[in-house]
Amino acid sequence: MFLTPLCLFPWSWWLICSLLFFISFMYFFSLPYFFCWGGLGYIFGCDLISYGLILLSLWICVLMVLASESIYRSGYFSGFFIFVVVFLTIMLYCTFSSISLLSFYVFFESSLIPTLFLILGWGYQPERVQAGIYLLFYTLLASLPLLVGILFVYSSLGSLCLFLLCGDSSLVGGLFYVCMIFAFLVSMPMFMVHLWLPSAHVEAPVSGSMILAGVLLKLGGYGLLRVFPVLFKFGFKFGVVWVALSLVGGLFVSLFCMRQTDLKSLIAYSSVAHMSMVIGGIMTLSYWGVCSSFALMVAHGLCSSGLFCLSNISYERFGSRSLLVNSGLINLMPSMAMWWFLLSACNMAAPPSLNLLGEIGLLSSLISWSWYLMFVLIFLSFFSAAYTLYLYSYSQHGPIYSGLYSCSLGYAREFLLLFMHWFPLNLIILKVDVAVFWI
Repeated sequence: MFLTPLCLFPWSWWLICSLLFFISFMYFFSLPYFFCWGGLGYIFGCDLISYGLILLSLWICVLMVLASESIYRSGYFSGFFIFVVVFLTIMLYCTFSSISLLSFYVFFESSLIPTLFLILGWGYQPERVQAGIYLLFYTLLASLPLLVGILFVYSSLGSLCLFLLCGDSSLVGGLFYVCMIFAFLVSMPMFMVHLWLPSAHVEAPVSGSMILAGVLLKLGGYGLLRVFPVLFKFGFKFGVVWVALSLVGGLFVSLFCMRQTDLKSLIAYSSVAHMSMVIGGIMTLSYWGVCSSFALMVAHGLCSSGLFCLSNISYERFGSRSLLVNSGLINLMPSMAMWWFLLSACNMAAPPSLNLLGEIGLLSSLISWSWYLMFVLIFLSFFSAAYTLYLYSYSQHGPIYSGLYSCSLGYAREFLLLFMHWFPLNLIILKVDVAVFWI
């Protein structure tokens, strides 16, 4: 919050970036204090899952500023841009550390406002207005039943504290169950309510795509993990509906990915496919499913954000996101081809990435829940690798685009940016107890 006045000064861009970086490092080293609830108050408090997602938010916000150097260079409302990033960081911190359902709802919705500003203010095409309306209407309309459900909880129990609600299933009915989880399923997003995500990603600047894929999709998963102690009884009854819908939807979306020619659209649809596995894991309500879903959320946040950075690096040089134009990049930018390979390998859950750990845990939990799911999961895993290989091979190999004679091989800032995505993604697997066993 104290960074906000610095946004008024034009020279403060890199100062704020450095300070956010140091804040995330300081927060990282406070890990031993979060193995139980810490910093408790009337509204805020953190446990291990809050800690992981707050750290991810701080880290992605640092990388957002680092990736948006073109805004600083052009001077296009750069002060307001850095203010939006700082405000979004504060909102995300408050969302993940809320222990009251109402404050969680308020901050959950407030985090959409700076995201909308990013899309409308620094998007690339006139269609960004339609994408912003899609984002707003899908999420706000789905959130109204959640607000009604929260008010019903307060009128019935007289409290909205998450501690006091755990295990109390006295007020749970079928309609209440749907009201409480529908907003989170749209936010993740689940198949059939996912149409806002590809349009928002395609029209957003690189910073908007990074925060959308890196953190905002995780708000839905975090919300589900927080409200399911209340909805446990109905979760067992209706879990089969959501598991079937999300996994079959993830399979269809994987097939959509094989037909995409737009880099950002392909990465956006792959996010829907990955989050479908997270929804399936949470809905099983098993220990491994819930724990592994958190690991895959963190891994996907870093991996997809890095892929959006790579697509933006190509876009800044070619002026196009089309795979037909962005072909043969290994001839023009051989050093970038290594980063394309490393992040693509992480996206298809190759070792030693955290994606592997999350997906193995989710596969085991889903198959132990129902072995019929094995047939869907086989194809889901296969097509996940197939569209990632398609993305890598089409972008790096093939004929060179004839309209470009030469381009920069890559700046130190870009290599640092990609390293800061890839390194923690492969480092966290050495600390599995924090990434998985957080319950």
